[in-house]
Amino acid sequence: MIPANDAFQLSLKHEQGRLGFHSSKLPFLSSSRRSQSPISSRASSSERPPMPTRRSSATSPALNGNGNARANGHSPEQPNGHATAGKHARKGSRTTTKEGKKVVVQRTLAEKIAVDWEIPRKVLHSSIGFLTLYLYYSHGSPQKVVVALASGLAFIVPCDILRLRSARFERLFETTVGFLMRESEKQKTNGVIWYIIGVMFALAVYPLDLAVVSILILSWADTTASTIGRLFGARTPKLPSRLPLLRLPLAPRKSVAGFIAAAVTGAAIAVSFWGWVVPQVGQPGSWKWPAVAPSTANPTALAATSSWLGLGVLGVVAGLISAVAEALDLGNLDDNLTLPIISGACLWGFFKLVELFGA
Repeated sequence: MIPANDAFQLSLKHEQGRLGFHSSKLPFLSSSRRSQSPISSRASSSERPPMPTRRSSATSPALNGNGNARANGHSPEQPNGHATAGKHARKGSRTTTKEGKKVVVQRTLAEKIAVDWEIPRKVLHSSIGFLTLYLYYSHGSPQKVVVALASGLAFIVPCDILRLRSARFERLFETTVGFLMRESEKQKTNGVIWYIIGVMFALAVYPLDLAVVSILILSWADTTASTIGRLFGARTPKLPSRLPLLRLPLAPRKSVAGFIAAAVTGAAIAVSFWGWVVPQVGQPGSWKWPAVAPSTANPTALAATSSWLGLGVLGVVAGLISAVAEALDLGNLDDNLTLPIISGACLWGFFKLVELFGA
């Protein structure tokens, strides 16, 4: 038979192991404090306050809805005494919760895809310039080019009208070629339509070498200004609201970096075309619209700019025209339409002035 004291002590040890306590941490349960009699042990145990119920280390704490530990219904606290609050993801901001991190990753991936799709748009935009140069070198017929563009326009315009009126066709359109459209273009007329109209206007109205240069400015100067503006626009100041002297309205989103890029590209196009391409092809104005002028620019005017000094002046004028035409704010008018029309008209006026004062 086990003595009463030993039996009571074994019972306490059994309860201690079941509740996860250790005698080394609770000295009143150690063997050195063994009672001398069962009566005194029962008396002392009845006088003790009830022991708190604790979870063992193997039991996980209660979790809230977000999967975070909570104590007494409150959020876990940091060492400074403030409770941690999950940061909400706002426009790419970081967050501490797992759900927030997923949102940030998805938004960052979407922005990367949007930037990646900008590359094929710029490639397509710039490829028109190379096609124009090829037609000029091969003495292509501008009439056939205009007819081909008009045929394409006759197909694109009804599709764009249907896209704006039918939600089902809009989904189909954006699934196939929607990646070539910016988000700002999806609720208005497609920029490709204005691009084609601007090119057709230049070919039909201007002398043909001026038409080619205006298309090259649209294709290359606009692309360069947009690319450089995106990369370095934040490091340079914005353009003023109006052009000095002429007081022409300028787009508020344009930067000095994009303006300089458009000016340099426009100057390089003009100097290279009239200083190198035209002499290689032969007579100036060989690719011309018969109903307009028999020559692109009067031979006397072209002779005045054939020297290096004349080409330098031409480059400065063409660069300023390209940069200003690209930065103009003309309300709801698309720059794909206004850029070739304005640049071609201003260059044509410059040649007329050279012809007038050079005579």
